[in-house]
Amino acid sequence: MTRRPGAVLALLAFAQLIISLDYNIVYVALPDIGRELGFSTQTLQWVVSAYAVAFGGFLLLGGRACDLFGPRRIFALGCALYAGSSLVGALAGNPGLLVGARAGQGLGGALLFPATLTLVSTSFAAGRERNRAFAVWGTAGGSGMILGSLLGGVLTQAFGWAAVFFVNVPLAAAAAVLAFPLLAADPAREPGRRFDLGGALTATLGTTLVVFALVEGPELGWTVLFPAAAAGLVSLGAFAVIERRGRDPLLPLWLLRERNLATGVVVTFCYMGTFGTLLYFLTGYFQGVHGYGALATGLAFGVPMVAIAAGSQAAGRLATRYGTRPTLVASLATGGLGAVLLGLSMTAEASYAALVPALVVLGLGQGAGYTLMFGAAAAGIPARAQGIASGVASTAQQIGGTVGLAVFVAVANAGTHGLSGEALQLATVDGLRTAVLLAAAGIAVTAVAALRFSRAPAPAVVPAG
Repeated sequence: MTRRPGAVLALLAFAQLIISLDYNIVYVALPDIGRELGFSTQTLQWVVSAYAVAFGGFLLLGGRACDLFGPRRIFALGCALYAGSSLVGALAGNPGLLVGARAGQGLGGALLFPATLTLVSTSFAAGRERNRAFAVWGTAGGSGMILGSLLGGVLTQAFGWAAVFFVNVPLAAAAAVLAFPLLAADPAREPGRRFDLGGALTATLGTTLVVFALVEGPELGWTVLFPAAAAGLVSLGAFAVIERRGRDPLLPLWLLRERNLATGVVVTFCYMGTFGTLLYFLTGYFQGVHGYGALATGLAFGVPMVAIAAGSQAAGRLATRYGTRPTLVASLATGGLGAVLLGLSMTAEASYAALVPALVVLGLGQGAGYTLMFGAAAAGIPARAQGIASGVASTAQQIGGTVGLAVFVAVANAGTHGLSGEALQLATVDGLRTAVLLAAAGIAVTAVAALRFSRAPAPAVVPAG
């Protein structure tokens, strides 16, 4: 275990905060970006989509790279990519360069996220120490997603859209530099282990094409993107064949038979497909129904951000006392209750104060659930496979968020076509309420799925050969 646990944990939480900030920090800057760089209505979405597609498509590759080359090296490389791509984005003078920079940030995130998760899992002893580490890491991740909206609003209003990119440059560069004195040196590469180029290419291509189809389908139409989805599934089929026959596969198939990881895939997929969509609908409610500006919207997320941080911190202590599985299930049930309360509170006339109780309950459950689900998925996985296990769980997270958003956005917008004025506002509120209540039902399903996690997982044994 690490000799400087406080400093190491601070660095890992800081890196997770950078990743989480970049999920949402550009949203409030999109109108200014589109106007100043000449994006069309159709192409502006790629400022968001380029990041999501690259992040989701390269996560398995990032996880495998951690296992083969060491998480410290991949951590530093991911931070360096973030810093460089953010600088390019801030200086971009045309749409193509900015979209490329966002894709570079996504690739940096695909390397950094599994490296950070692997380092949390392997740097701290199982039990109280690791639960505390995941609590701090989860606080940074859960709060960062909302803090991104607040910070994006403040920076855009004060300094212009480029500031949402410039802010990442010193942060990510500092994390890359601090990795070498703070993080333990990577172990020597095991003899005979290979990169599995065929598996890496087919997995990355297949996942990227599937994520691309899911991200762009609602905007461009599913019939247009069917070839991309079909090609992605074919590539993933080829990946399965390669992995079954390979001597040192990218994704060892025995991992998929591990109870906790298999359950973790379902839970992270459903979590992001439900909790992960609520920020979008709250933004639409605050801006589209109540007319909040960018800064006011960011400030409105202050209450859930504090609640998420409190839930994340409480989760580690509760898991140490009562166990990870019951704490996680209770957290998801609490978040589901909060989502129900939120949906019922969302009306055209409701004040912000009327939403506060629901936002607090929702945030507590959401923060605790995010903190615990990744650790539960990786429990019992040997250190030499932690990277790819983290990549599998986080890939499920990315795809779940994409699928959930596509489904619930379609539900929310179903009754708004052809309307205007007060009728449009009322239909918008009804659609948002329906989407949030359906997400609450999905959270209940997630809680049931989490019951399959082991109570006290035994260390996994890597099969011979």
